[in-house]
Amino acid sequence: AAIKGRWVDGPGDRLFSALKKALGKLPFVAEDLGYITPEVEALRDRWGFPGMRVLQFAFGDTSAENPHKPYNYVRNCVVYTGTHDNDTTVGWFRSPGLVNTLTPEQTRAEREFALRYLGGDGREMHWDGIRSALSSVSDTAVIPLPDVLGIGSDARMNLPASVENNWRWRFLPSQLTPEVGSRLR
Repeated sequence: AAIKGRWVDGPGDRLFSALKKALGKLPFVAEDLGYITPEVEALRDRWGFPGMRVLQFAFGDTSAENPHKPYNYVRNCVVYTGTHDNDTTVGWFRSPGLVNTLTPEQTRAEREFALRYLGGDGREMHWDGIRSALSSVSDTAVIPLPDVLGIGSDARMNLPASVENNWRWRFLPSQLTPEVGSRLR
């Protein structure tokens, strides 16, 4: 944690101008999650960088303006079913979570809303989320492999603010079956 951290202005336009001059089109995705200032949003938009939308974040905040709800996506964004800092979709939906800041009632309401919104029954929440991400207006969708495989919390990549047992999950080649491949088509 950045206990003694502080915000420092970066080079902004100067940096991106130099990179564009040297490299041409810039293939960046702006990680615009959490606290983002209007100045950072303006910089992202000026350079046409797509922002991030995380499907798991769509269901806890019931406000209509929640940018993570698929009906609020824009073309120039990248939708993720979850990120390396989230539990897998199956783990998020089925387990109480390692770091759960919600009450049991809030967790139940979040899951019920996800079921209603995605039109599923909870048995294949990962595919319900994948279908939503791939059918959204977003130009790009990123689906973590544990979500494709329908694996629970044991395949979580990272637990923020922890130093143990992160980045240890590995898939087995036998998990990439023809059935999984055909389902993605």
